[in-house]
Amino acid sequence: MAQPFADNNKTGLTRDLIEAMFPMFEQASAGAIAVDSECRITWINASYAALLGVDNPEAVIGQPVRPVIPHTRMPEVVASGRPLLLDIMEYGDQQLVVTRLPFFDESGAVIGAVAFVLYDDLQPLTPLVSKYRRLHQDLLAARKALARHARGTRYSLGDFVGASTAALEVKRRARLAAGRDMPVLILGETGTGKEVLAQSIHAVSGRAGKPFVGVNLAAVPENLLEAEFFGVVPGAFTGADKRAREGKFKLANGGTLFLDEVGDMPLALQAKLLRALQEGEIEALGSNRVESVDVRVIAATSRNLEAMMAEGSFRSDLYYRLNVLEIPIPPLRDRLADMGILCEALLEDICQGLGVRGEITDEGLEALSAHDWPGNIRELRNVLERALTMDEDSGTLDADAIFKVLPKQAASRSGKAGLHGGAAKPLSEVVAEAEAEAIRNALLVSRGNRSQAARLLGISRSALYEKLARVS
Repeated sequence: MAQPFADNNKTGLTRDLIEAMFPMFEQASAGAIAVDSECRITWINASYAALLGVDNPEAVIGQPVRPVIPHTRMPEVVASGRPLLLDIMEYGDQQLVVTRLPFFDESGAVIGAVAFVLYDDLQPLTPLVSKYRRLHQDLLAARKALARHARGTRYSLGDFVGASTAALEVKRRARLAAGRDMPVLILGETGTGKEVLAQSIHAVSGRAGKPFVGVNLAAVPENLLEAEFFGVVPGAFTGADKRAREGKFKLANGGTLFLDEVGDMPLALQAKLLRALQEGEIEALGSNRVESVDVRVIAATSRNLEAMMAEGSFRSDLYYRLNVLEIPIPPLRDRLADMGILCEALLEDICQGLGVRGEITDEGLEALSAHDWPGNIRELRNVLERALTMDEDSGTLDADAIFKVLPKQAASRSGKAGLHGGAAKPLSEVVAEAEAEAIRNALLVSRGNRSQAARLLGISRSALYEKLARVS
């Protein structure tokens, strides 16, 4: 029997798995087809050709798959590297049950995909599909674990979840940053996903094959920061290691250096960092030798760098060196339209880790939307994880399950200072903030029940929906 990828001997675990199962899949299926990394047909068996009405199977070899099978999802499998184990595909007046599997080489690159039409009888393939699903999940987990130890990234742009206008603008700027080798400054509160975005930019940039090295400046003692950045030669100071220690600049050479919480950098080191960025040169502690480095810097901070410049705690020349392309990430409370899709993505990841199932109801989402989220996405994940842990039986998170784990004193989204102090605001803005807080309090008291909240507020349910749309 001809094999769809027999001319390529670079194989990995997934390839070996498919090749071992291939005869059984093909025998039990009503047709099979394979494509390469550019979605051109490399192989098709006689039964699938007959099903498609193709008289001469050899004639379609090398042709793009979509003109031959208009509704195929093979390009999606090749692009994502993820299998579609059981899917319905329409072809003419037929509805076909199809399984599609990606093919990888040893480096993990997708080199094609294979599909089987299973519409005749699914029963013989059930154990095979289950086995492939388990092995595929094990493979993804192993790759994720390896990525943690390698000088690489484990996040892609798809991991920055959101479809709101604000989230799409963040992704647009991230793609712009990925296509241009320039410094990037990511601004956002703690927990908004600044490192996810930084890794995503690196993963699709021209430096993707080179190291991604991150350093959290808030987590490193000030007296060790210089050594952390530039490295140390043996015996540079009392107690120094007898072996040379490379700094983050050297480790990131050719790739990306991520400076997390750059606003926490002391002034003395700011000057040395600026020189390294301008000259492309570093000098290890205790060394007289200058080394050239080539790094792309992505910086992130939750602090107001412009205010810090005004007070003299952050150098303006360093700020302008870092802030060539600025990407502000809005806090979660300003993108509540993404709450549903964020919960879906987070629950999928949490459930996989805990080995449980979980879903959230509309009332549960309403309860989440009533909270201020000072901890942003990180806090949302924590709330969902705690709610799932406490609700072991059903796995369904309703308003009650959410309110059990939300902080008792939910902070006002507008903040008390905005209503009782600080700079004067237009009356319309003050009234809008007070109305928004009243709605949130009513939802909290009613535990997410909108009908009850509307009654508490003395308005109709439709009026509440209109006001909620404006608040969000």
